[in-house]
Order: sequence, then structure tokens, then C-alpha cells
Amino acid sequence: MTDIVLNPGHVSLRQWRAIYKGAPASLNPACLPGVERSARAVAAILAKGEPVYGINTGFGKLATVRIGDADLATLQRNIVLSHAAGVGEPMPVPVARLMMALKLASLAQGASGIQPTTLKLLEAMLAKGLTPVVPCQGSVGASGDLAPLAHMTATMIGVGEIFVDGSRMPADVALRDAGLAPVTLGPKEGLALLNGTQFSTANALAGLFEAENLFRSALVTGALSTDAARGSDAPFDPRIHHLRKHRGQIETAQALRALMSGSAIRASHLVGDERVQDPYCLRCQPQVMGAALDVLRQAAATLATEANGVSDNPLIFVDESGAGAHEALSGGNFHAEPVAFAADMIALAVCEIGSLAERRIAMLVDPALSGMPAFLTPKPGLNSGFMIPQVTAAALVSENKQRAYPASVDSIPTSANQEDHVSMAAHGARRLLAMVENAVAVIGIELLASAQGCDFHAPLASSPVLETVRERLRAEVPHLDEDRHFSPDMEAANALVRTGVIAGLAGDLLPAISGE
Repeated sequence: MTDIVLNPGHVSLRQWRAIYKGAPASLNPACLPGVERSARAVAAILAKGEPVYGINTGFGKLATVRIGDADLATLQRNIVLSHAAGVGEPMPVPVARLMMALKLASLAQGASGIQPTTLKLLEAMLAKGLTPVVPCQGSVGASGDLAPLAHMTATMIGVGEIFVDGSRMPADVALRDAGLAPVTLGPKEGLALLNGTQFSTANALAGLFEAENLFRSALVTGALSTDAARGSDAPFDPRIHHLRKHRGQIETAQALRALMSGSAIRASHLVGDERVQDPYCLRCQPQVMGAALDVLRQAAATLATEANGVSDNPLIFVDESGAGAHEALSGGNFHAEPVAFAADMIALAVCEIGSLAERRIAMLVDPALSGMPAFLTPKPGLNSGFMIPQVTAAALVSENKQRAYPASVDSIPTSANQEDHVSMAAHGARRLLAMVENAVAVIGIELLASAQGCDFHAPLASSPVLETVRERLRAEVPHLDEDRHFSPDMEAANALVRTGVIAGLAGDLLPAISGE
């Protein structure tokens, strides 16, 4: 993969996605003078002897406790060790790497008071494949993602564990073996590393990137289901959608028309088909999927902004003119409400994509609606065909409905009511990958069912692009004549969806979400 050079404050979603997928990342060295100025500003602020939050005071509710100069290094180490209190399974390595890159780019904007040597250690860990073991649970999405980022930071001082080539190693050993040395954190550094929304943002971005593939794959299987059901492409006529004016709806209808263009199955029913209108799961795909596309794009815009921002506290403002004083301003940029809203939007879209697809599966297996053999098997009764895969899809959709309840409407006070409103962005973002995986399985089942349905229309073929999709599936999963062990078929179909093969076969016919 091409190396990604991070220009702090100006990193594209395409670049963040590449890092999530495994591309190496490094900082543009042009940012280092600003980092050095910020570190010098912290020293100048300290020299005044005035209390400044997080630099020479306690944290949170203990902000009124003044810390002496001799204890400043201990203060920063203590905040890391005390805040590394997360629980649960470790972050997936790709998401943890993305979190590290987000934190790197944020600190490199010269507003956090970080030392260049500390920044370079984080960069070197990312470059050498040293990924901190970070428990997933413990952040409420305000005052920063404190516990997860503390676990990340702990490895930089030689505490905790690091993933190296899939194995867990003590942090000090992993650093030593990589030729790196732990850092001693200076004033402000521990707080700068712990404050911020990078855990929530990394998880939300990962969910967004996977949801994009899900959305595009669902358009393909939705078109194939429409053909399998001998549905009409008239509801995708551009005149309908231009009257309503929603961009996502217009582009979704265009994609569905393009996917079905040239279908002999559709052409065979243009004359003599007595049906007047198809069920909503076919007819309203542009309206539902188009709305999901618009929501995902709005979430993408929010996350692109957040990923390029600075969200720790206090922030260091450097007076470069020499006429005034450097300032450390305390605010609330660590509050992850924008990320929480974006994560909730992604969750809603993912839930609806799967819900609509499940209704298409249900329609295909119902002979009263599809006109095909019951449960898409040539010998219903002796064979159950697609009966239980549809049940599985229904179960997964219901699970996603339960998970889709907005996390952002919840709050619980922490730190003795100093932090009395929190975003729950970490919860909202962390559920997304599991929700997408559920929906991927639903789309995989639809891929199998729609391909099976089209088989009943032979020798008529679907459109060239949809036939390519069917051929790719049939290379791994044959037509279902008699009942067989269904799970391997589903795993094969799910893999084709999950890895982007199905969406890739349609290529430029499908709208994008996070690409510039």
C-alpha cells in the first residue's frame, strides 16, 4: 500500500480509510516546528508560577489541587496509570492503528504542548507495527476517551501490552525489541495524550468505511432481487426522483437502473404483466436507500471534520509575535457529541439497509408474492430451501434494531459531577462494526436467494453486470436443488459481500460515500 503522509488538519477520508485498511502512515515533518513552539510555550507558562489546569494542577474534580514543580513528571505518569482502567476485549488492531494515527495528527497541530520526542515515539510505533492492547470498554465520550487512550499511552511509558505480529507482548519488551525506548512524560503530555475523541472517532470511521461497502453491496443484491421477483424498473425512472430532489435518492435510482440495464428477465415482463405495483421493498429502494446514503454522507462530513480537529484540553495558544503571552485555555473540545450523533446516524442507516434487504428475502421465499416455488426450492416439503436463512436474516435485523437506539440521548454524570453531561460516543461508535457484520450476513443471504430466484427464469438472463455477480457467486456456491448444509454457502456469500467483491463487480455504477 502507498504510504500515507499525514498533513495535520488536512487528512482526507480516503487517507484515513487507507490507514484503517493497513497503509503505513507518517507525519509531514513540516509540522514539527509548530510542535516545538507549543512545547516551549508550556515551559514559558510554567515559568510564570501560575496555576494552569492539567499542567500544575490535579485533574477533573481535583483541578483545585496545586502540584509542585518537583512532582510534575509524576503527575503526568500518574494520570496515565490511574486512567488505564478499561475493561473488555481489545480493540481490533486496524481500529487501534487508526486511533493512533488520529491522535498523532491531532497532537501535531501544535496546540497540545507535546514534546517532539513523544510524538516521534507514537509515529515510530505506528510505523513498526507496534499496536497497543486497548480494552474497548470504559469511555463515556467526554473529558476525552480517557481509559482507552490511557491504555495506548501506557505502552509509550513501557507499561501494559502491545500487539506485535498478532502476538501480545509486554510493552517494555516490544519497545526494546523494536529499538525504541519508553518516554518520560513532561508537563501537560500525559493529559494531551489522554484527552481527545480519537477512540470514538476511530471506531466511528471504521463503522463508516464498512457501512459504505455494505450500502453499495445492498444496491447490487437489491437490483438482483428485483429481477428475481420479475419486478419493474419503472419506479427507478429519473423523472420521479428529480421531482423530490434528494441527492441520495436520485443517485440510488440511477444506480439501480444501471444495474438492471439490459436484463432479459425484465424485458420479458414489459408486456402482459398484470401486476400494477411492486411491494415497497422493491419499489421504494431509491427512497429508503437514498435516505441512508444522505445520512451516511452527513456522518462522513462530521467525522472528516472531527478527524482533522484538536480535541484535548487545555489547548496551548502560542504568541509568535513576542508582543503578548502564551496562553493555556481550558475548554471542552474533548466532548464527543458530534461523533455520538454521527455514530447514531450510521447505526440508523445500517439498520435500515439490513431491514429492507430482509423484506426482499421474505418476499422471494413467499410463493404468494414471488410466484416462485415456496422457499425457492424445486421440491418444497421434502426440502426446506431458504426457509431458515430468512429466519436468520430476521433475527439479525431485530438484533440491529435493538442496537440502533441512539446512544447520544444517554448521559451519566462522572468525576463527582464535574463532568455532568457526557456524549456516550464511544458506545455509539463501538457497536457499529458488529451491526455492519449482522447486516453483511443479511445481504449475503439475499445474494444467495436472489441468485436462486433468477435461476428459475432460465434461459432468460439478468443484466450483464448482474450476471457477472451471479457467475462470481456460482464459482463458489452452486444452485440449490436439494437441501444441503447451508452454513458453508452462507459463509461463502458473506465473504463475497464483506470483502467488497460484490460491490467491486459493479464498480463505478454505485455511488460513493467517503471518497473525495
